[in-house]
Amino acid sequence: MLKQAKAELASERTGEAKGLAQAVLESSHQIWLAGLGAFAKAQGGGMKVFEALVKQGEGLEAKTRVAAAQTAEAARGAAKAKAKEMQSIAGDTWDKLEQVFEKRVARALGRLGVYSAADVARLTERVDALSGAVNELLKAQAGRRAPAEAAKRDKRRRTARKATAKSPRARKPRAKPGSSAPPA
Repeated sequence: MLKQAKAELASERTGEAKGLAQAVLESSHQIWLAGLGAFAKAQGGGMKVFEALVKQGEGLEAKTRVAAAQTAEAARGAAKAKAKEMQSIAGDTWDKLEQVFEKRVARALGRLGVYSAADVARLTERVDALSGAVNELLKAQAGRRAPAEAAKRDKRRRTARKATAKSPRARKPRAKPGSSAPPA
């Protein structure tokens, strides 16, 4: 019995192996036929398939270019923003350096006794104010002096007239000492 069971089992296994080999053979044959059908279809509609593939390629290329342009624009924008930021930082640093330099120069000039622009501006304003005050005083005094000066002029004229009226004869010029010419 045992031998019989073994023999049946062996025949079943051989049958299964033959069935499996047959299934593989049929499957590979179907794959071969599918390949031949694809080849025949490709030959018949090859141009159409080629054109469809070209159109798909063009669409992908356009999408890729748009994506590349957007990426480049984003990178350009980021670079510009970073450049502006760096420029701002450099400008701020330069301004700080300039302020430090100006303060140090002002301190050094102050120690040397040189007046600053603010000092000169204050002095200019003060000089202008004093000039205005002096001009006002001069105008006020001129208004008071005018009658007094006119009176002095009149008095000088009157005295000159009196002096010429008292001496009717004209005086002869005196001879210079040491001159040999007789007086005329």
